Amino acid sequence: MQQHKIPAVFMRGGTSKALMFHRRDLPTDVRLWPELFVAALGANDPYGRQLDGMGGGISSLSKVCVISPSERPGADVDYSFFQLTPATDLVDSSASCGNMSAAVGPFAVDEGLVSPVGVEACVRIFSTNTARMIHSSFSVDQGEAVVDGKMLLPGVAGLGSPVRLEFKDPGGGATGHLLPTGKPIDEIELPGAESIVASMADAGNPCVFIRARDLGLTGAEMPDDIQRNPEILESLEAVRCQASVSMGIAQDIGEASRIPGIPKVAFLSPAQDMTTLAGEIVSAAECDILVRMISLGQPHRAIPVTGALCIAATARIDGSLVSGMLDTACGSSELRLAHPSGVTNVDAKLERQDGTWYAASATISRTARRLMDGYVYVPAARTPGLGVVPRS
Repeated sequence: MQQHKIPAVFMRGGTSKALMFHRRDLPTDVRLWPELFVAALGANDPYGRQLDGMGGGISSLSKVCVISPSERPGADVDYSFFQLTPATDLVDSSASCGNMSAAVGPFAVDEGLVSPVGVEACVRIFSTNTARMIHSSFSVDQGEAVVDGKMLLPGVAGLGSPVRLEFKDPGGGATGHLLPTGKPIDEIELPGAESIVASMADAGNPCVFIRARDLGLTGAEMPDDIQRNPEILESLEAVRCQASVSMGIAQDIGEASRIPGIPKVAFLSPAQDMTTLAGEIVSAAECDILVRMISLGQPHRAIPVTGALCIAATARIDGSLVSGMLDTACGSSELRLAHPSGVTNVDAKLERQDGTWYAASATISRTARRLMDGYVYVPAARTPGLGVVPRS
């Protein structure tokens, strides 16, 4: 046998793309999954282009989702997410992916894992990465997820049908606490022993937020500008690693560097005029905060869903860096986050219980579309441990 042939679906979810697998079609030994995923996506490519696989050469296009019927009360499907990188063999399951979670509900319906009644579906998704529930609501037509619609998603060409995602109890999925340090604002040292303020929160995924001006930036920089500035990337990685230790994710800086998926790091600035990657002008009146987020060392061209959720939750916390950037308290209104591709609206509901902040839910809308289905082929020479792979 020269290649293994495995059933798969290729989908876009939000501003990401991923290979979607049924768990039943993968080896029962999960220790064999990483080599399969690396081969399928063409990761660990010294050229970083992933030409010999399904990956797209950047982190948002190098992802895998594994779906199965759920045996948990109140859940329809289990969703496991794996992040890969173009140039290494790293397969990271420390974080979830909010963008790809938009594809999970439509996948479940179209694959017959969930049978909706009527013209609206609500798929209850259990994220195994965060041990949290996501309710995915979307339109269906003749038992299939609707694709055509009127929603414009910044960063994605064309229109699509909205998928509303409600993340239940999103706080503390990775660290156990919405505010892992117990404080809305902390200090972090940059290389050279200069201290800056930061807010660290865990909602959707753990994130650390700092001010653009503390890095000598305006906050309106484009991804390529950031990528071409190694000093900024070095500072952001230093912030991320220190935050990882402070949040209890890693015991020391060395371990933090080996867990690159979390926390995500972003620099923020108050509302201001900016130009998107498409050349469109976003005025200060059309947004509340400018966001530039980095994950796995790469600047995002849009915004990760879990990063948006975490910003929205942190904005509701008195004394946080995020809330301090708003002209007025955002109250119950949606937060408008300006990123390189446009503006994303996100909402979060927080409560105080015995003096502690608690995130009840966070909501955002995305679009999703099935792009291809059939089989993905992985070279047997690159996956010697697989042996015989089950087929549907």
